[in-house]
This record gives sequence, C-alpha cells and structure tokens, in this order.
Amino acid sequence: MLKAGRTQTLTVSRLSDYGLYLADDEGQEVLLPNRYVSLTDKPGDTKEVFLYHDSEDRLVATTETPLLRAGEAGYLRVVDKTLHGAFLDWGLHGKDLFLPNRNQQGGVLAGHSYVVYLYEDSITGRCVATMKLKTFIDNEVITVAPREEVRLLVASESPIGFRVIVNNRHWGMLYRNQLFRPVAVGDALTGYVRRITEDNRIDVSLQQEGYAQVKDSAGQLLRLLRDNGGFLPLNDNSAPEEVARLTGTSKKVFKRSLGVLLKRGAVETTEQGIKLSGK
Repeated sequence: MLKAGRTQTLTVSRLSDYGLYLADDEGQEVLLPNRYVSLTDKPGDTKEVFLYHDSEDRLVATTETPLLRAGEAGYLRVVDKTLHGAFLDWGLHGKDLFLPNRNQQGGVLAGHSYVVYLYEDSITGRCVATMKLKTFIDNEVITVAPREEVRLLVASESPIGFRVIVNNRHWGMLYRNQLFRPVAVGDALTGYVRRITEDNRIDVSLQQEGYAQVKDSAGQLLRLLRDNGGFLPLNDNSAPEEVARLTGTSKKVFKRSLGVLLKRGAVETTEQGIKLSGK
C-alpha cells in the first residue's frame, strides 16, 4: 500500500514523459519525476523511494532522503511563515513540511529550529509536523530494556539535565552530572538505558555500563590516540575536567580504559601523557 511519509521499495511499471511510474504489490502506482530518473532505469527494476504529497496534493516519489519520516521526531528549521502556519526544511527539493498553527506551542520564528514530530494526517493523508509531542510520545507501555542501545533526541533542558525522546516513542532523562561532553537541544545521539523505574521513568546515559562501557571506551581512546598523532597529554594525575574535555568520558572510565590498553600492550605511559606503543 502506498503511504505518504514512508520509504518503500517499489517496482518500475512503466515509463512516461514525466518520469517513471512505480507500483507496489497491489498494483498501485506513483510517479517518480524525471529529476530522479536514470537513463538506465527500465520496467521491472526496483527502486527505494520516499513518498509525499506535492503542492497539488498528488502523491509522488523521490529518491532523496528526508530529514524525518512518519513516526519520527527531529529538529527542523523554520524557513517560512504564513497566516495558517509555518514551513520547515524537510531536506526535500522544493518541498517543505507544514507545521499548522494548531500544532505549535508558544509560536515559532523563521530561521529558528524546533523539536517536532511528523505524523500522517488521518483525514488528508498528508505529512504534518507538530510541536505537541505528548500526543505521540509517552511511557505508558515501555518498549525498551535496561542496557539497551537506543536513539535519543534532546528535546529540552532543565537544571538537572536534558529531557530526551527515546526511539521516537518514549520520554527519557539524561542527567547533567553524568555528561562528559557538550549536549544541546536538537542533538541526535546514541545512548543506553540505565534504568526503568517502577513508575516507568527512563534514565539514559551516553555511555554503556560495566565491562561493555570500558571495552567501548578503550576502543574510543585508542582511536583518539591515533587521530592525535599517537599521543594524548593525559595521565593518572590529570584533572577530571581535562579528561572529560579530551576524551568525553569520566576520569574513572578513562583510567579503566587505559588499564585495558596497557594490558594489551597497545599504549605506554610517560610523565607527559600516554602514547601508542612504539611511538
């Protein structure tokens, strides 16, 4: 079934002066305009495309990758405003995403970016953005588990940390005292579920816990050394703030990661810092 806001793999059914007509398994067709057509395309070929409605309300296909698909949250920039709402840069040529006035919170300004959720309007079938996230993001039925790797979108900031959207479905909390690198509203991050409370609150971290965290951080430290000519001005006496600035981890994790690399014989320590073995 052809649906706006989704990426689908369709089959070239026929050629036309305007582009290729692509069909799904039910025989429904959608036009892929000439802009996205190759001279080698022919009937029977399959193409992965994104579907959306054009300015004349026709369902069309594109090979471009949008910044958001239906069911996803993201941080989009306002490119224009009208009497009825705002238009957001969606990453598609000649097509912006509509954010109706009724879906705004506190108003929006052209040139500014906002956290929005993209959904398919039940009446028109068109893709629409909303800033009213609670309609789509909730913690009633949790679909993640402790230690699971998750996708995070930073939605807002508070004195204790950052409220994040987890896997486009849930609210989570990223605490400030567990951050060792800069984070800002709109950042899309990879994180890990630390715990889920009895009242379904989700606490997340940007680092894995336990041995998995050390193993991952040791690999990151090794890559960081290689990217910096084989040397970093860090050792056991380095200030925690300097360790966090250079490595993005806590001093405790840094020391454990360094211990792993020392046991492997991958690095050596000096009074000035650490270096790759043989350097």
